[in-house]
Amino acid sequence: MRPYLLLTPGPLTTSETVKQAMMSDWCTWDEDYNVGIVEVIRKELVELACSRPEEYTAVLMQGSGSFCVEATLGSVIRPEDHLLVAANGAYGKRMGVIAEYYHLNCHVMKFEETQAVDPAQIEAYLQAHPEVTHVSVVHCETTTGVLNPIEEIARIVKKHHKVLIVDAMSSFGGVPIDMAALGIDFMISSANKCIQGVPGFGFIIARRSLLEQCKGVARSLSLDLYDQWETMEKGHGKWRFTSPTHVVRAFMQAMNELKEEGGVAARHARYSENHRVLVEGMRSLGFKTLLPDEEQSPVITSFYYPNAEFNFKDFYTKLKAKGFVIYPGKISQADTFRIGNIGDVHPDDFRQLIEAIKEIQLQ
Repeated sequence: MRPYLLLTPGPLTTSETVKQAMMSDWCTWDEDYNVGIVEVIRKELVELACSRPEEYTAVLMQGSGSFCVEATLGSVIRPEDHLLVAANGAYGKRMGVIAEYYHLNCHVMKFEETQAVDPAQIEAYLQAHPEVTHVSVVHCETTTGVLNPIEEIARIVKKHHKVLIVDAMSSFGGVPIDMAALGIDFMISSANKCIQGVPGFGFIIARRSLLEQCKGVARSLSLDLYDQWETMEKGHGKWRFTSPTHVVRAFMQAMNELKEEGGVAARHARYSENHRVLVEGMRSLGFKTLLPDEEQSPVITSFYYPNAEFNFKDFYTKLKAKGFVIYPGKISQADTFRIGNIGDVHPDDFRQLIEAIKEIQLQ
């Protein structure tokens, strides 16, 4: 069934049982689907995300993770509001682009792609600009794999009584985070990331009291977060428009497998071990990591090209022939490539990857 392992940040390698869960058809009007699957997912997502689930709610939204980021920014931020975006990679910058499309009052605070977001700079900006109402940041910036200091960022944002929006696309389900403890108001992720489902929808976990205030704010019909949530609440899991039923059912299976593994802490431990095996092996072969260890997430790891003659396409093709698919780099400052550590992949898979790379080097 598997032509190769996807060592990417999503879509990623899924279990055979997640794939099998997509083999049945579901009626979007039937209670077996809406109540038995969608509502269960919504409830369990909130429980997974925070220690005070009664304060939060979950909305599922068709499309990619970026659809959900756009739905959130476009449905939560009013014309009179002011948004501060802290950006140290492509996905932080994308929030700024969305803000431009929606003509939001927005300032993008730019950091180097290899630099973690600096909480002190956020604090200085908030002190100088009391008009800011919302702050958004990416938790794990997939551009490089850098893990931004979300605890300190959240502390500062809450100290200034701002609404905090977190893009946790590549971290939720694989890196421990408690929305309630940190004061995160909206957190966004996708089915095909650390929970190890397949692409087709994303989700927003929101502070209920704030989402209730968002009626009529959205500039888009399809991406109206409030309307989607209200329909799911009143319809007990009903989506406004056709939902990706097979993908949703697969996600429920993936959620079950996360629980069976031991939850987020256990999955984080496996991803961290995947990363450790990968980095030690790659360094033994002469490759250097882009980021310092203290800024590196266990989600995806960037490596410099080993020399000026290195041909990534040739390297990629040879690795694919040996059963491994990796990712090109995405930064402008250096020639890099990336290897994902998430999905249904394990330390032995990375030991085999290192052996395959060693064989390629000897050719």
